[in-house]
Amino acid sequence: MDPRYSRAASIWHLLDIIFICISISFMILETDPSVGQYFVYGSTDHDPFMVGNISINNIIFGLNSLVIMFFTADIMVRFLTWPSFVTFWKNIFNILDILSIVPFYISVIAHTMHPEEGEEGGVHSEEGVKQKYFILKMCRIFRIVRVFKFVKHSKDLIVIVKVLLSSRKELGLLVILLGISTITFGSIMFYIEHETNEVMFDSIMSGCWWALVTITTLGYGDIHPKTVGGKIVGAVLLTFGMVFLTLPMTIIVSKFGSVYESENRKMSYAESDNESTKR
Repeated sequence: MDPRYSRAASIWHLLDIIFICISISFMILETDPSVGQYFVYGSTDHDPFMVGNISINNIIFGLNSLVIMFFTADIMVRFLTWPSFVTFWKNIFNILDILSIVPFYISVIAHTMHPEEGEEGGVHSEEGVKQKYFILKMCRIFRIVRVFKFVKHSKDLIVIVKVLLSSRKELGLLVILLGISTITFGSIMFYIEHETNEVMFDSIMSGCWWALVTITTLGYGDIHPKTVGGKIVGAVLLTFGMVFLTLPMTIIVSKFGSVYESENRKMSYAESDNESTKR
């Protein structure tokens, strides 16, 4: 919805941004040990704050439910007014919006199915608690996509997404070069260092991890060569790694600039057409 279309659209756009901020704040705060206990629905064991007869846990749950209801209504309105059913599901932002609300409903269903830990006792209750914990953990992971809801409110971010999609061949080339270099030098380093540095280079996977952090110039230092041959290989990898990364990056940067300008021109033309239509 274009916020410039009408006053109602502007209000809806503002509410969407506010609710996104609230949702992301809840997602972050519930992981804090000092306040995370207040984000457990129905738990009042450690709740010193009461508003009347309502615990702060239930208030937060109600506010979170309101946010999810708004997101659900937004998706339903877009689904009902979208020009085509097929194109609706092809839009990546629609998929991300759906993924951002599904974890809430799944967690509510999981809480309803197993409201109390150990209420039935025995092995069945223990398995139910494990299943509930796994479901809630997966839901928390998928809630991260709520951050991407900000993208649809920024035209520049949308342009950047389109640029990255149009540069997928160049990005694929970069990934291929990075993968070849990582596997090659990781294997070489493993066979050189394994005899004298078995703790750090216990497998080719460890060598690949070292090669990856070296070729990207991160250099964590958790794994490092100790032999003269290993240090020489590390110096060679670091030197050629910068060359391997620089060659495709120049292509990506040049294409990024051209596509970015092209997308900005398209959006400028679309905005001018909309303004002329209103007049």
